[in-house]
Amino acid sequence: MTPQASTAIAALDLTILHEPVEADQVVDGTPTTGSTTVTTFGELEVGVWEMTVGAMRDVESDEVFVVIAGRATVTFGADDRVMNLSPGSVARLAAGEHTVWTVTETIRKVYLAETQIAEMHIA
Repeated sequence: MTPQASTAIAALDLTILHEPVEADQVVDGTPTTGSTTVTTFGELEVGVWEMTVGAMRDVESDEVFVVIAGRATVTFGADDRVMNLSPGSVARLAAGEHTVWTVTETIRKVYLAETQIAEMHIA
């Protein structure tokens, strides 16, 4: 779905197809992830991403996001800093950061990322 200017979608109601997380990224459980592009905005992709309960390692892209459902923590490998996420959280991730996402309640976020980066990976 690609809405045009001056339209709205219900991000919580979007159907998102999931795939299992790659085995070498799994830290705990059997998490799955999925995303869908909603639109583009200049050089930015706007989309919705979701992860089920479990934990996974990731290398981040430049991204800003808002959590709209669920709960998780993101632990940053460089300094063991922990970011707690719940509905309403607004966060910024920097390209190249090594993280571990630990999801305790399926999390869904609306993200903005550079178009070419978003095509590679969003987490």
